[in-house]
Amino acid sequence: MSKITKSIFWGVLLILAFAACTCSTEQAIQKVLGTGTETPVFLGVKALSARVIRFDFSNPVKVSSINFDPPLEIRSIEDSFTQEGAAVAVNLTEALGEGERFVADLLVEDERGNTLGVLISFRSRNERMPGLLITELRTEYAKPKVEFVEIKTLSAGNLGAIRLFTAGTSMTEPVFEFPPVEVAAGQYLVLHLRTLDPASVNETGVNLALSPGTEAFPDTRDFWVPGALKRLRKTDAVLLLDQDGAVLDGVLLSENPDTPWKEAMNQAAAQLTAREAWLSPAVPTKGTTATRTICRDETTADTNSAADWYITGRSQASPGKPNSAERYAPEL
Repeated sequence: MSKITKSIFWGVLLILAFAACTCSTEQAIQKVLGTGTETPVFLGVKALSARVIRFDFSNPVKVSSINFDPPLEIRSIEDSFTQEGAAVAVNLTEALGEGERFVADLLVEDERGNTLGVLISFRSRNERMPGLLITELRTEYAKPKVEFVEIKTLSAGNLGAIRLFTAGTSMTEPVFEFPPVEVAAGQYLVLHLRTLDPASVNETGVNLALSPGTEAFPDTRDFWVPGALKRLRKTDAVLLLDQDGAVLDGVLLSENPDTPWKEAMNQAAAQLTAREAWLSPAVPTKGTTATRTICRDETTADTNSAADWYITGRSQASPGKPNSAERYAPEL
């Protein structure tokens, strides 16, 4: 080892020894070398308006490249700091429609040269969501009649980016995310929770007789969850959420009030009660069948409570139509 090499070697050791008195070895090495190894972390994407899409990161970053599918024309890109870290706001030249789906492919780099590639789908901002009310639920499956959630529109608007969750499936991923669809007030929508007939399609246009599936009636707008998994149970929670996680409507169901709820059910109940979207114990569901559904009393005002609900009489299920007033009377 030459004298010069030895001098550099001992000099580095002395610096490390001094730094170790006040910080960890890793921190000392970073001080000596002047580099970092922590790469930025992608935290999420959000449509702030019809023209602005924000991407959140743990550290400040610069965009090296960004592409959208379908293609979008970018006017400018701005950096900012957030409470969680930093953000990149992409300003678009033209306004996007309500709740349209896009895929973003971007490459970012931090000040130390660490890079991160992100491929993420998102929906554009929807500021015209209608008022919605869950009106009927089928929790039991009897082929070819599948579980469903019936929803009534209280006002006109667009369904794009509205999400439906059930506690028994997942509180992190929606069972269904509605595509952009214009609706009028007073319409019934039926979300069928299984797809048995491959010809069943979402009715997003003016033709409400497009889908041939069981209980897809020509005067009702039908939507279909792909696959044949069970997604709704007698003890469950159903939540309709907007893009920001606000509750548009929800309902709690319980077959046995003495049975403790699972964590997802407790989480859903807490979310509903915190937003005052539910104000009572769960709706009792013992006795419901594939033909005896759980119905909202459509003749009374919504009180966000179990008092609004009942189990309808035998063979009185009515997806896409006004609920039957006939009520199930359990045998004593």
